[in-house]
Amino acid sequence: MKKICVVTGTRAEYGLLYWLMKGIEQDEELQLQVIVTGMHLSAEFGLTYKDVEKEFKIDKKIEMLLSSDTAIGISKSMGLAQISFAEAYEDLQPDLVVLLGDRYEIFSAASAAMIARIPIAHLHGGETTEGAFDEAIRHSITKMAYWHFTAAEEYRKRVIQLGESPERVFNVGGMGIENIQRLKLLNREDFEASIDFKLAKSNLLVTYHPVTLENASAKEQFQALLDAIDLLDNTHIIFTKANSDTDGRVINQMIDDYVVQNKHKAVGFPSLGQLRYLSALQYVDAVVGNSSSGIAEVPSFKKVTINIGDRQKGRLKASSVIDCEPTFDAINQALETALSDAFKAKLAKTVNPYGDGQASKKIIPMLKQVLSSNQLKKRFYDISFQI
Repeated sequence: MKKICVVTGTRAEYGLLYWLMKGIEQDEELQLQVIVTGMHLSAEFGLTYKDVEKEFKIDKKIEMLLSSDTAIGISKSMGLAQISFAEAYEDLQPDLVVLLGDRYEIFSAASAAMIARIPIAHLHGGETTEGAFDEAIRHSITKMAYWHFTAAEEYRKRVIQLGESPERVFNVGGMGIENIQRLKLLNREDFEASIDFKLAKSNLLVTYHPVTLENASAKEQFQALLDAIDLLDNTHIIFTKANSDTDGRVINQMIDDYVVQNKHKAVGFPSLGQLRYLSALQYVDAVVGNSSSGIAEVPSFKKVTINIGDRQKGRLKASSVIDCEPTFDAINQALETALSDAFKAKLAKTVNPYGDGQASKKIIPMLKQVLSSNQLKKRFYDISFQI
């Protein structure tokens, strides 16, 4: 049996990987190995490795988070992670490592696998997020990986533009849509019970992460968001907290303070988990913030996303996404538009540009095929163009 090692460091990433991991686990020709790291192992972020543990055997837990979200702290975390991943790969001896996305812990996992001469399959490459250093990390992982599974044809072309041969780059669609189609979501009553919070006539789901290519903007921008949503009448707010990015703790403390002062209308969670998060999307009127989920998954629910600032700038977007600047006036205007009857009437025609929800079913046969080649050497694929 070929050993496929899947690395996960965050709640959101695990949700995207879930059905692929299930498919690998159930395949008679493959053996699933699971490494959890990053926020999964942090009490501050909900100890979400326990959610993974309910479904899969965890082969390695790699501690890497230091109690700091400064640039120095994150760089030290990356160094610690790379050492630990090298040791884990030496012990597990995987035939292939599967990595998703663009976070710094995944960069460490990729670097260690590359040096250990273990082939890497990279999911969700070729995307752009101009407001975050995830952009550079994502493209760097692309160059370390041999096999590529992208979420859209535009992203497939961009991976090829980075010099990857077309025969190793496959457009399979976004991983998140499969969750929407295959999970049995909670009804309204069960969802309210699961979060111990009653929904109102109008409801918002808010997730806001720091814009990592800006200096000390998190507090000012998030305060503008809080000030705007505070003006809404008969509206309840569900917050999910920021990732362990630079200045993420600033935002999380502001959420805690707001919830304490507004217990009648607000509730916050380090992590809702995939089932509760996707269930929430059925009942909220809008998703507000700058999470990639607002771009990739929310359009499948025919719900509006207010995408604030530059963190997700460059991604493909459905017609249900409203972009706005991270200022009080811009956010206030976006909320007014999003909650208007005229805009709501357009949502039924929303088309999600991220595929048909069959990603894992497409990937697993390809993984079995590529494992038979077990190649590492690759030439830079040049494309013809004019500048």
